[in-house]
Amino acid sequence: MSTKASSINAWEALFRAQVTVLRRLQNDFPTGEISLNEYDVLFNLSRQPDHRLRIRDLGRHLLITQPSISRLVDRLVARGYVEKLEDPDDGRGTVVHLTPAGFDLFRRVAVKHSESIHHWMSALSEQELAALETLTDRLRHGAENG
Repeated sequence: MSTKASSINAWEALFRAQVTVLRRLQNDFPTGEISLNEYDVLFNLSRQPDHRLRIRDLGRHLLITQPSISRLVDRLVARGYVEKLEDPDDGRGTVVHLTPAGFDLFRRVAVKHSESIHHWMSALSEQELAALETLTDRLRHGAENG
């Protein structure tokens, strides 16, 4: 069982590392075509079966509020990267679907973005990266189920 002080110290270290690396990634992000938040939408849709997800479920994967997600999705729709469809299981709901143009854009940007991620994360060894992934997954699952 951890002490309160060790929990707080670990949280502070995790939070500060995340903020620092995220700022570096934002500075390196290839902003010519889409923003980092728009990329995050395309990334999450690309990982779903049939590249689609209900808009409210998309919100669970993103770090922005539901009204912001709706505006972001509308901007992506206007540019032809996603489309909004009626939810076949709930006529009141909306499904967001990644278009072929959106998937192509995602893949182009992902190549450059992944190079930046690798650069900043390479401060850790392969063993440390594996441990970090295991620990953060456990932390996330504990918070989701807690």
